[in-house]
Amino acid sequence: MRILFITATRLGDAVLSTGLLDHLLRTYPGARVTVACGPVAAGLFDRMPGRERTVIVEKQAYDLHWLALWRRCVGTRWDLAIDLRGSATTWLLTTRKRAVMRGGRRPGHRTSHLAQVLGLDPPPLPVVWTAPEDRARAEMLLPGPAAYIGLGPTANWSGKVWPAANFVALYEGLAAQIPGGRPVVFAGSGAAERAMAAGVLAVLPNAIDLCGALSLPEAAACLARCGLFVGNDSGLMHLAAAAGTPTLGLFGPSRADEYAPVGRCTGFVVSPGLPGAAPIARLAVAPALDAALSLLRRAGTLAA
Repeated sequence: MRILFITATRLGDAVLSTGLLDHLLRTYPGARVTVACGPVAAGLFDRMPGRERTVIVEKQAYDLHWLALWRRCVGTRWDLAIDLRGSATTWLLTTRKRAVMRGGRRPGHRTSHLAQVLGLDPPPLPVVWTAPEDRARAEMLLPGPAAYIGLGPTANWSGKVWPAANFVALYEGLAAQIPGGRPVVFAGSGAAERAMAAGVLAVLPNAIDLCGALSLPEAAACLARCGLFVGNDSGLMHLAAAAGTPTLGLFGPSRADEYAPVGRCTGFVVSPGLPGAAPIARLAVAPALDAALSLLRRAGTLAA
């Protein structure tokens, strides 16, 4: 069976779509899957079982990227084509069955919108795929038995970035409750990500700096070794939740009802103000610390 799966350009949305892929892999054992996604998200699928190839979709003027994708897919006879971008591409391909997600904003969480494409209820949880070498590197970088606290002080735009001083105060509050706790700072590659993380790294000299140092499967494996992850609304936040790590998302000018982290043990706090428009700087440390400690109690790390 040949499946074409067209997913997001952004990492967070791509992570949220992995639940659908996991469902397809379990429903059609042995299927060969082609994933079409943006360059930032491509590494997410490197370890996925059944992946035949990844097609990188890079945005072009006049939507010519969809024509480029069509050219790379038109020569294949597909059994199932799923388009989570709502493009016309799959309608112009030969396929036995297709499912296209309609575009536009609507109420509800993104995973519910994705699940509706295949008529699934409840929505399947996002997953991560790692290989033994990813897990071995994670164990080398984060050896036991320390209690690692992951911090994600970056985001895809500055309006979603909680002040560095707040991250530091939050970590200090957590460290007082967690014997042997040690901070691990995660960020993507590039100067902008490094700059957003710099204020946290400068004040926490014992932090393990993993900014820009990992592939996505390695990052997932390292996140899985953390007892808690606290981060801005970002792809890393969604990756942590998908890895099974207790994950707290910090929200200001983005909507938690649409993009709260989804996983086995997750939570979020929202800056006071108009939903989806509140400045992230208004989010105080105290409610974030309370929510983080509550997550740790749910996870069994702290006594209730």
